[in-house]
Parts: sequence; C-alpha cells; structure tokens
Amino acid sequence: MAFTFRNTPIEKFEDITVAQALKHPTWKMGARITIDSATMMNKALEIIEAHWLFDLPAEKIEVLIHPQSIVHSMIEFMDGSVIAQLGTPDMRTPIQYALTHPERFDGCSTRLDWSKIKEMTFEQPDERFPALQLGYEVIRLGGTSGAVVNAANEIANEMFRAGKLRFGQIVERVEEVLARHKKAGFVADPTLEQLLAADHWARSESRL
Repeated sequence: MAFTFRNTPIEKFEDITVAQALKHPTWKMGARITIDSATMMNKALEIIEAHWLFDLPAEKIEVLIHPQSIVHSMIEFMDGSVIAQLGTPDMRTPIQYALTHPERFDGCSTRLDWSKIKEMTFEQPDERFPALQLGYEVIRLGGTSGAVVNAANEIANEMFRAGKLRFGQIVERVEEVLARHKKAGFVADPTLEQLLAADHWARSESRL
C-alpha cells in the first residue's frame, strides 16, 4: 500500500523511510522524481517554470493537491472560465509530446475511462510541504537562486536515498544552502558561466 503523505502528521515526517517515499500512489517515475514528488519540490520547480515560461507573477501561480492525478494543470481566464489538461498519470505522455511538439501522435498511455472516474478532489497544501515556498522565493530573488535551489535539491534528494539525510532534512538542507548563497555568491543578472558556477557551488555545499 502506498504511503499517504498528505494525511501523515508533520511530526512523523522525520521517520518517513526511503521505501515509503518511493511508493507513489498514482505515478510510476524514477527514484529522484518520486522523492521530489513526495517533498513537492517538483511543484516548487514547476512554480519557477510557470513564472518564466508564461511570464506569470508569483501571485497568479497556485499549487493544489489532487489525489486522483487526473488534472495536471489548469488555467483560469479573466472571465473566470477554466481550461484544464487532463490525462492518466503516465509520464510517457508528456515525454512523447516533448519529443513530437507541435505535432501529436497516437498515444502510448492508457486512455481515461470516464465511466470509472467517480470523483476529482483538490486540497490546499499545508506546512507539511515547505518546499513550495522555495519556488516563490526563487521567483522573488531571481538571479542565481534557481540554479542553487535545483542543484542543492538534487544532492539532498540523493543523500536521503543513500540514508545520509532524514526525509524532513531534504528541504531544510536546500533552504540552508540558499540562505548561505544569498549572503555570499548571489548574482542578480548572471551569465551562463556564473549559473554553472552557482550550480557547482551548491552541489559541493549541499554535501557538507
């Protein structure tokens, strides 16, 4: 049975094991992405992506927990109408579209069976998922902060899977590295070389 993070008291997060974190209830993904999903760091990164790809201010970007994993994104227009992208929870669909864009071809994923969908529910994330605030912090800071958060998270995620960090320490480690970067090393308008240097620095710093 999959471990349900959204119903787990926050004081028990420190005891979450690697095996529990890797048992996603609806998605089958690689180990690193599955852990990112457990911490919701994947959504923090998507907050950053939405800001830059669609020129959206932070206050226009919202994350909701959707246990059924059918609705993958929604856009609300000025008149209040909403367009949503729906599909089965299968990473092969977005990967295929990334490779074939702008064309669409016959899918390799199971089609939605609307007669079997009994409900679609949505919940606000709470203090169990502090990673989300890192996404908004990166938007506020800009510069090299995104490269640092991404790199620090990859190493913290790796260390958790290796038994060197507890689950609750993943996001804490990223927050610590970003805080150190803001005091020394932050570049507001970086070159590619400076972004790569920030990435390298964050990976080394995360292992300390």
